Amino acid sequence: MCGIVGYLGTEQAYPVIIKGLKRLEYRGYDSAGIAILENDKVKLHKCKGKVADLEKLCEGNDLKGTIGIGHTRWATHGVPNDVNSHPHTSQSGNLTIIHNGIIENYGSLKKELEINGYILESETDTEVLINFIEMIQTAQNIPLRKAVLLALNQAVGAYAIAILEKGNPDEIILAKKGSPLVVGLGENDFFIASDATPFIEYTNNAVYLEDGEMGVIRRDKKLEISTIEGDKEVTPYIQELQLHLEEIEKGGYDHFMLKEIYEQPRSIRDTLRGRLNLKKSVISMSGIREYANRFENAERIIFIACGTSWHAGLVAEYIFEEFCRIPVEVEYASEFRYRNPVITENDIIIAISQSGETADTLAAIEMAKQKGATIFGICNVVGSSIARASHAGAYTHAGPEIGVASTKAFTAQVAVLSLMAIEIGNRKGTLTQSRVRALMQELDSIPDKIEKMLDLDDQTKDIATQFKNASNFLYLGRGFNFPVALEGALKLKEISYIHAEGYPAAEMKHGPIALIDENMPVVVIATKNGQHEKVVSNIQEIKARDGKIIAVINEGDEEIKAMADYVIEIPDTEEAFTPLITTVPLQLLSYHIAVMRGCNVDQPRNLAKSVTVE
Repeated sequence: MCGIVGYLGTEQAYPVIIKGLKRLEYRGYDSAGIAILENDKVKLHKCKGKVADLEKLCEGNDLKGTIGIGHTRWATHGVPNDVNSHPHTSQSGNLTIIHNGIIENYGSLKKELEINGYILESETDTEVLINFIEMIQTAQNIPLRKAVLLALNQAVGAYAIAILEKGNPDEIILAKKGSPLVVGLGENDFFIASDATPFIEYTNNAVYLEDGEMGVIRRDKKLEISTIEGDKEVTPYIQELQLHLEEIEKGGYDHFMLKEIYEQPRSIRDTLRGRLNLKKSVISMSGIREYANRFENAERIIFIACGTSWHAGLVAEYIFEEFCRIPVEVEYASEFRYRNPVITENDIIIAISQSGETADTLAAIEMAKQKGATIFGICNVVGSSIARASHAGAYTHAGPEIGVASTKAFTAQVAVLSLMAIEIGNRKGTLTQSRVRALMQELDSIPDKIEKMLDLDDQTKDIATQFKNASNFLYLGRGFNFPVALEGALKLKEISYIHAEGYPAAEMKHGPIALIDENMPVVVIATKNGQHEKVVSNIQEIKARDGKIIAVINEGDEEIKAMADYVIEIPDTEEAFTPLITTVPLQLLSYHIAVMRGCNVDQPRNLAKSVTVE
């Protein structure tokens, strides 16, 4: 939620910040703004709309200066408009702030400000925070850093902030709690951002602030970090980024989402590389090896996640129980953290998140850790908060995912979880050696089979043409492909704004069948080994009510092919791995329908890529 960018160095700040905002626009695109500080003058421009609208607003203005901050917003407090856009200034105009997160006690802080004569212009919690900082600074006549420290010890909530002070063009104050913040270290430059993409062409050296830390960057000096509580000095840990500029560009595709769909064979190969050794029939995963005893003796595995990652957890539930014979539960992190769940030291919590910054999942991790559970993180972003909070874990190596609707992250997550299940099943002896070898060989073949599916894109596009004006969709699947039905429906909802629901096929008779008529497209995932005969019966029930059937079937399935209105054929594979293939045509179907409807595929309304607030 929200993207923040900052720069302090020897170059002009404006082009660096604008370029950075464009790369972070997947985090929010309700409004955008920029502030450049030159001596005693703050040049601030902000507006409702996208970064392109901000660029137009800034045309012809003198925005010279070598220090500045920028923001692209996903609205929380206050509707998207010019006034609520960031950056926000204090009442005196001396302080300017950008903020990603939510200040939960902003109401009580606002009352205190009003008692002291402050008049607020916006509806945002961010304006409250910057004025609260100024009130402390003025009342106690202390430096800005100290005022920020005192204010944040009274603020409740999540934040990643950067603050400029008029008259001090050589310093930016930073702080982080619950929202991501990374500092790029150049030779004579500092870069601030929500993730590393805004500065990857300038430096690959970065410091990720930990929760409860604040930092000061000063011109010609090193980054200084300290704890917010207790003000204790912290030695920065500099990481070398494994990220390349071409990974965050469209590469000739019309949309990032389409590029990322087509990257799935590569991303799965990268996920398996170095872990799956067919010649030696060995799976090497250091996190599993380190905690092998815990996994082998686990009484229960609990997957916690949100959105698409939750669907990956549902697929993993089927795979882990099949391969490892360990009881599995899959929980929405947002519900799990607010229950009083029964967790023991013999439980393993597997947290799944593309960004590694999902607020609810992070909070659920911390609660489970306090109860003694082992935490295993599945993330796509190296150095992310969930990766750092976990006892062990595995990166998906999917590469940057810019499109808001997740695609390659989902299949990479399922690939990692499949590897884990095979390895644990091997260690526990719930899989025979011959079965382990067969599963490894089949998993290794999945990227080639996905490439075959991508070659059928024109067929999927033709189907999209027939249903682009539908008002509702129903997705049905059984077994391993029930979660794929949920994921397919989510993708359509997210980017085309068509109402869609996913169900287990057997549940159709328990309600959804009432909706089926000649205007209802029904996507049925009907693989050969997925209770095929029962799915055939479901299709007959749909046909009897004039529903339009789009069937995803195995090659050579003539029975369903004769019954369905449209079919998409997938190559044969192990039933447990079919979700890696069946999900691809559903991604493409959603993509083409959204494009045909004129929707903004990469930036669907009201959504943001990384949900770092509750």
